[in-house]
Amino acid sequence: MGFVSMTGFASRDADLGQKLGSLVLKSYNNRYLDISLSLPPAAAPLEDRIQRTISEGLSRGKVEFALRLRDKPGCRKIQVDPNVAKAAYSSLAELASACGLDEKPSLSLVAAQAGVLSQEPELETEALWKCLEPELKMLAADFGASRIREGLATEQNIRMELDRFASAFRRVEESAGELEVALKKQLASRMEELCGSDYDQGRFLQEVAVLLVRYGINEEISRLHAHIEAFAQLSLDQSPAKKLDFLCQEMNREVNTIGSKNTLIPVAHAVVEMKDALENIREQLRNVE
Repeated sequence: MGFVSMTGFASRDADLGQKLGSLVLKSYNNRYLDISLSLPPAAAPLEDRIQRTISEGLSRGKVEFALRLRDKPGCRKIQVDPNVAKAAYSSLAELASACGLDEKPSLSLVAAQAGVLSQEPELETEALWKCLEPELKMLAADFGASRIREGLATEQNIRMELDRFASAFRRVEESAGELEVALKKQLASRMEELCGSDYDQGRFLQEVAVLLVRYGINEEISRLHAHIEAFAQLSLDQSPAKKLDFLCQEMNREVNTIGSKNTLIPVAHAVVEMKDALENIREQLRNVE
């Protein structure tokens, strides 16, 4: 079956070279594909490549991706050059002596000299992408697996509801003959009221034929059989949700017609159950591609 849920979740912790990264990918139901990214400034130049990687194979859903970067334990963001610091201290002390000042250079003054302290170099974009790309692909694979698992659960729910629909439909089908008998009795009673017991049998049969065409449900039963068969075939397609939702609308139309023609309580109960099963199926279909 081609059901893949629009709901999914996956996360990974990754070593991205200079940094450690946390990657989270999740999705919710949405009529169209809508992808949003939350990235640190260092990864902003990679936005297009990240979006292309995580969107592969997706057609619907609200998809959210977040990347967080953090320092590796023990890594220093500020680096110190002791040799430059010593040289700066000596030069400043010599300067103070030359000016007749009896003081030592302060730590803040030494640290302010060029080359004593240096920031850790900024992340290089291509180096980050080289580490990030394989992690993204593994994350996307985990995410896809979670959507397939959700899709299988949805498939089971839909099959249960379709079985419930079919069971109620069988009760309707079994009552079709009884419905025709009831129509004939109603017409015979009406004819006797109007004409007495001595009415035209030929006219009676004509009226019965007209009523069976107008109020009989054999055509609706035949179309529902075809729709149930088509449902099983369509569910094997890739991305079947939209087609199946349309088919559910057609099935619901036939059920409504049966309900409007019906005069039997058991059929009325079966119609309510069929409509409820179809609504549950349509609700489940909103969760899948």
